[in-house]
Amino acid sequence: MLSEIPKIKQESRSLSGNTLDIYSNAIILLPREESALKTLPYGGEIAQRRKRAGHKLDSGKPFATDLPNKSGTHIALAGIDPQGSAFELLTLARRLVAAHGSHKPERIAVACHELNPKDAERAVEAVLAALLAAHFTMPDYKSKPDKPTKLREIHIYSLASAGGHARTIAEAQGNNLARYLTALPPNELTPGNYRRRIEKLAREYGWKTEFLDIKKLKARGAGSFLAVAQGSPEPDAGILHLRYAPKKKSNKPSLALVGKGICFDTGGTNLKPARHMHGMHEDMEGSAVALGTLLALTELKADFPVDCWLALAQNHIGPKAYKQNDVVKAANGKTIEIIHTDAEGRMVLADTLYFASQQKPKLIVDYATLTGACVGALSTRMSGTLTNREKLVPVLIEAGNASGERVWPFPLPKDYEDALKSDIADIKQCTLDSDADHILAATFLKKFLVNDPDWVHVDLSAGNHKGGLAHIPTDITGFGVRFTLNLLMDQKIIG
Repeated sequence: MLSEIPKIKQESRSLSGNTLDIYSNAIILLPREESALKTLPYGGEIAQRRKRAGHKLDSGKPFATDLPNKSGTHIALAGIDPQGSAFELLTLARRLVAAHGSHKPERIAVACHELNPKDAERAVEAVLAALLAAHFTMPDYKSKPDKPTKLREIHIYSLASAGGHARTIAEAQGNNLARYLTALPPNELTPGNYRRRIEKLAREYGWKTEFLDIKKLKARGAGSFLAVAQGSPEPDAGILHLRYAPKKKSNKPSLALVGKGICFDTGGTNLKPARHMHGMHEDMEGSAVALGTLLALTELKADFPVDCWLALAQNHIGPKAYKQNDVVKAANGKTIEIIHTDAEGRMVLADTLYFASQQKPKLIVDYATLTGACVGALSTRMSGTLTNREKLVPVLIEAGNASGERVWPFPLPKDYEDALKSDIADIKQCTLDSDADHILAATFLKKFLVNDPDWVHVDLSAGNHKGGLAHIPTDITGFGVRFTLNLLMDQKIIG
């Protein structure tokens, strides 16, 4: 699942003409002033070509050309906006990397030219993130697949900072894992096969594992999860619990990551039409993002414990499938009236969040491709968040802006609970109206938290964006790993 990371070399010296000549491919990052080209190797020739093409350094677009040197070096250059957002910078980085796509380089130079140290560091990080995303091999089942060319070396010039790139690499590994798993076809990634893949990964990373299978879930009274699972022909559904513990004993508060892992969503007895069922193998992306975040934190040797809870199931049709007006009892004792069988994500998450919160973590972050309402509100360009702590709203916005994985928080007013009142059970699963379902879904999930943890719910409306998003070149974005690491490491959300 995880390919080898290219060797990354870095030095503070500038990229000279002689050095540039040894590379077949290079990315050059400049200030937006045209005067910067005067001291760039081959700058005069590049300036003339850009002028003919009508390219401007302040356009936010890359310019690509082949240099008149012995290697015919293919370069892509762009002016860096010091005031540009992380999202804009990552998008530019994706376009710079894409300019080399057909060349399939085995090594590439990345050079900062006359950029101040802060701008250089930001720009290089964005390009590195884009390179690690673009040169990751996604699943391919073609009988004659394209022969991949591995990027083996990235050589960074003119970067004064001595720090490494461990975090960018860890984030890329987590995102690549999430995208890879999400792209697997549903006959390949059944709940059982998914669990076995993760357990193999757990052995490699030293995570403790526990699998709550159907028998164990019945014993724990997890009727909300089991309602969804009962329609499957294979009894392979369950909740997989992984635990990372730092090597040094830590008194720091723990984190719980929770992910929706519906490996295929037919909609159940409220069957989806073909247009909306297509792509529903991606309905497990929340679990893949939770897993990718766990992997990234493990790679970075996080000094706090992390629990990861993955709700693995399929939403099938069949004679045993759950149906509208069923009443089921969740593990916390609450009874739920079923209103729509295609609202299965909140059903499997309800019991999973209950089990996760029983362990008394300081913070729970859950991820789910949960509602079409969130896509309707935000499109697929950013994801929605909801939280039980109003003080976290500006923190979530800042983490999204700083990471380039943008989010927008929605409110959780108490009066929205009125819409979920049932005449026959403790709570309705949803309503049949189309308004504010992303808020109602979070309102429902909040009812299954115990011990009052800080809670952030991420509705992954940006889990798939046509043509890629920010630095990610594939439709499947794996959105959430960078956002969460910023939340934890920069915003220090759990102290």
